[in-house]
Amino acid sequence: MPIQTLIDLGTELSPNRLERAVNEADKLDLVDPESLRAALEERAGEPGVRPLRELLDGLTFRLSDSELEARFRRLAAAAGLPPPLTKHPLNGFEVDFYWPDFGLVVETDGFRYHRTVSAQTRDALRDQTHTAAGLTALRFSHRQVRHEPARVTAVLKRTAARLETPAAAGAADERKCRRSATAEPAAEARPARASRPRGRRSPGQPPGRPRQGRRRR
Repeated sequence: MPIQTLIDLGTELSPNRLERAVNEADKLDLVDPESLRAALEERAGEPGVRPLRELLDGLTFRLSDSELEARFRRLAAAAGLPPPLTKHPLNGFEVDFYWPDFGLVVETDGFRYHRTVSAQTRDALRDQTHTAAGLTALRFSHRQVRHEPARVTAVLKRTAARLETPAAAGAADERKCRRSATAEPAAEARPARASRPRGRRSPGQPPGRPRQGRRRR
C-alpha cells in the first residue's frame, strides 16, 4: 500500500528525499497529499509518521483569503511596492493582486502538488492572457507565502526594479508634485529700493546745506 510505504520511508529518508517520494506518488496518482495527511491521523505514534506529517503540513496548509491577503500585503510592502488592487477584474479574470503602474499581476495558488489538469490549464490560460496583454504575471503558492517569505519578497523586489516604467516613475513624480504643491511657497525677496542721488552743490552753496528747489508761485 502506498501509504504504508511512505510511512516506512519516513524512517529512512531525509526530508528532501521524502518530499520527492511524496511528489512522485502524487504524480503517479497513487496517493494525494491531502488524503495521505488525513490517513496519518489514524496512525499517530507509528515510526515514520511524525516526519511525514511535518512535511505534509507544509504541503497541504492553506491560508484563508483574509490571512493570505494580509501576509502578502506585508511582503509586497517590504519589497517596496505600493498597496495593490485586490480581487480586481482584468482581461476577463479576477486577479488576486494588481499594480497598474507596474503592469504587475500576482496570483496565489492553493495546494502545491495535487492539482487537476483542468485547473492547471485554466491557470496557464490566465497567465498567457495577461502576458499577451503586455503584463508581467507572477504566481506564488500558499506554502511560499507562509514558509518562504524572504524568497517571495526578493522576487517581488527584483521584479519591481525591472518594471520601473515611465508610468510608474511618472506616478511617483506626480505624488511628489502634489506634496510640494501643498507646501506654502517661500516669499519672494523684494528688490531693494534704490536711494535717490543727492543733489550736487551749486557753486557758492555752503557745504552741508541741501540745495533748495524752486518754489511754486
